[in-house]
Amino acid sequence: MHRFKELEIWKKSRFFCSKIYKVTLSFPNEEKFGLTNQLRKASVSVPSNIAEGSSRQSNKDFARFLEIAIGSAYEIETQILISSDLGFINSEDLIELTNMLEEIIKMTSRFRATLL
Repeated sequence: MHRFKELEIWKKSRFFCSKIYKVTLSFPNEEKFGLTNQLRKASVSVPSNIAEGSSRQSNKDFARFLEIAIGSAYEIETQILISSDLGFINSEDLIELTNMLEEIIKMTSRFRATLL
């Protein structure tokens, strides 16, 4: 069993989640149940799956939860790009978010590989 609060991937994904919440505050009200909700749910999913997976008894089970977290990260990337296309995210935030997300995906993938 791993201590998720000590994992750098959990810390970074938690910070990223907070950033998503802040960025989506400026989204149009009509997106409250659209992209805003989707982005927030997916961003919460990343650190949540890391935390839940860390409680599993086997590394194989933990690796599966990390795989789900990575899937959520790719979902977020798509939603960020769509949000940018629609003018909801400025170019500065887009670059920052995609760079943060890329780092989280790489770190999580590398960590997952050590478990298999």
